[in-house]
Amino acid sequence: MGTLKTEPVRARLDLLAPPVAEAIAQWPADAPVDVDEVLVAPIDADLADTATFCAAYEVGLDVSANCVVVAGKREGVVRYAACIILATTRADVNGVARRALDVRKASFAPMDDAVELTGMEYGGITPIGLPAQWPILVDARVIATPHVIIGSGVRHSKIALPGPALGALPGAQVVEGLARPA
Repeated sequence: MGTLKTEPVRARLDLLAPPVAEAIAQWPADAPVDVDEVLVAPIDADLADTATFCAAYEVGLDVSANCVVVAGKREGVVRYAACIILATTRADVNGVARRALDVRKASFAPMDDAVELTGMEYGGITPIGLPAQWPILVDARVIATPHVIIGSGVRHSKIALPGPALGALPGAQVVEGLARPA
């Protein structure tokens, strides 16, 4: 966790974007990872971008997971998905992610669309609290990581949780090969 000062997430819902706080409040009691294992830490919003954050808070890129929103069209309808990958990798957007969305071409969703549709800040988008109809594609490397740091929906905090928790989120699919080494 580097130098992050973590606290139980349920005690600091004020550090989360509204959709993330709502998802935490509704965390299922029978989930494979207890909500008490989910932590949050305040950070300097100017240090939220992955490489800068990892350097400033002494967090390894290999335990920092990014949430990338991708989009593609099928029959005139835009389809969205979230790809969760470690910071040491890059998402295979036009291969694995495109096939999972069942579209001809996929790309990163425009920033304004991602922000509006998620209710989260750009640079803080997280898989917790995403629109229910979006698939959450989780690279297998992420769930194999004992603990990861992810966004909180805002730029002024980060969430720390067991990697396997991300594979257990509603709508999550663990995908081998979703990401390639950067």
